[in-house]
Amino acid sequence: MATRVGSRYSAGLHPLHAIFLAGTIPLFLGALLSDIAYAQTYQIQWSNFASWLIAGGLLFGAITLVFAVVGIFRADQQKGRYAIYLLILLAAWLVGFVNVLVHAKDAWASMPMGLILSAIVTVLVCAATWIGFGHWRQGGRA
Repeated sequence: MATRVGSRYSAGLHPLHAIFLAGTIPLFLGALLSDIAYAQTYQIQWSNFASWLIAGGLLFGAITLVFAVVGIFRADQQKGRYAIYLLILLAAWLVGFVNVLVHAKDAWASMPMGLILSAIVTVLVCAATWIGFGHWRQGGRA
């Protein structure tokens, strides 16, 4: 009689998915810190840094969204949690897109809305990363 033993570990994120997901945090966090620096010093270069960091975060976020959309069709047991992950990622990307449009204005005109949006995007990306990496635990249970 054959006994089937299940794996103790659930399948994790694809390595590229994990790299791009983890890469969004420093980009959006750097944009937030650049916005804070601009609000304190009024040096326009900080606003330029924030714009470029947000653009990089949007690029990484878009690639991560593609992996997440593919992953939701592959998720067999935890579709609900994966759907929440996907929705938070999508919300972060959309708020980040609005943020890059706000930052396209004159540097002074982008404040304080740019700073607020940068903070919201950073929190959303951190939450998405927490959920994205957090539900791959030992024993296959979330």
